[in-house]
Amino acid sequence: MIERLYSSEINPSMHGREVSVAGWVHEIRKLGGIAFVVLRDREGFVQITMPKKEVSRDVFKGLTSLSKESVVVVKGVVRAEPKAPNGYEIIPKEYRLLSRAEQPLPLDPTGKVKANLDTRLDNRFIDLRKHEIMAIFKIRSEVLHFAREFFRSRGFIEVHTPRIISTSSEGGAELFPVAYFEKEAFLAQSPQLYKQMLMATGMDKVFEIATYFRAEEHDTVWHLNEITAIDSEIAFIESEEDVMEVIENLVYYIMKNLSESYEKELKKLGVEIYPQKPPFPRIEYKRALEILEENGYILPYGEDLTTEAEKKLGEVMKDEGYDLYFITKYPIKIKPFYTMPEENGLSRAFDLEFKGREIVSGSQRIHEYELLVKMIKAKGLRVESFENYLKAFRYGMPPHGGFGMGLERFIMQLLNLKNIREAVLFPRDRKRLEP
Repeated sequence: MIERLYSSEINPSMHGREVSVAGWVHEIRKLGGIAFVVLRDREGFVQITMPKKEVSRDVFKGLTSLSKESVVVVKGVVRAEPKAPNGYEIIPKEYRLLSRAEQPLPLDPTGKVKANLDTRLDNRFIDLRKHEIMAIFKIRSEVLHFAREFFRSRGFIEVHTPRIISTSSEGGAELFPVAYFEKEAFLAQSPQLYKQMLMATGMDKVFEIATYFRAEEHDTVWHLNEITAIDSEIAFIESEEDVMEVIENLVYYIMKNLSESYEKELKKLGVEIYPQKPPFPRIEYKRALEILEENGYILPYGEDLTTEAEKKLGEVMKDEGYDLYFITKYPIKIKPFYTMPEENGLSRAFDLEFKGREIVSGSQRIHEYELLVKMIKAKGLRVESFENYLKAFRYGMPPHGGFGMGLERFIMQLLNLKNIREAVLFPRDRKRLEP
């Protein structure tokens, strides 16, 4: 690799030391007998200062003639300068042009010329050069890092289940078919069936950074067709409360570590994180409808919460001091076939809401073979389609439960993003298949 330091690795105490830096030409300014070239790398900016009396003619002419966004390596001497970015500047001795950028640029990486989201996504490679955009993905990376750290510290095993499946994971029809030799196959909606099958193996606590594919024809700021999720399944539970306890501690762990360690990136986005300590409030579905009605929004019993209902409930809970809360005890008829039912027509299912948006869905699952077959039939599904899945329940399956946490939804709410596509490097929705 090219020997260099990031802008953040240099400081004024290195005055007089020779260093090499590399990056993109962000700005060029000429002021009579002195010129400035501001380089940008992933960590920040570094100012290259060129007094004509102190640098060679070739270096002065070469650097000042570069097009913006060209990529260069500069070797020079660090000089303390309080007015410069990070309190230092570099007096160049030599430089090397690695790549000259064509002009005009399809997108302004300085952000001075505004662009809509579609233009930004069409030119994502330049959009990501903006530090505030890159900050989103640094934080996303750390969310996954802290999630893995949380699970591993508690004895969970990381697994990877198939992305190509032969039948629906959720019992719905929103599937992407794929050409798989002479067989019918689909992209996985979730790792749900495989996670449950693993509970019969003795791998009693598992997690997966999964990819979901949902062939839903949504066109909203909240939906994608390719989704990343943090999925987990846990055996030998007493009830869904055991699963909710894992979730609230996971979310708290992630938020606490981000707030303590990533202030620089959060500041670029104008975001402050206030970790909410567990336990999070539990609101039963029936009570949620009552709260909504008390606040002028009526939702018929037995229907899933609409986006408007979620937002209204989020406002009420915010006034009470909570960004995070569970909705529990949903009617069984609106939940998937594998959800554990209760005698009163309710289920042991729950959602975790974050600022009025669902980010986690989970439940205690059915572990008894006969009941599972009964529920599959009750949902109008063919038992034969789930033969391999059901086999795992006939030879010893412990009580278990689990959840799926939408990574992009969590990032969107955490960072107050306006559109979920901003939380994905290259999003896929019903209209976007490129880049």
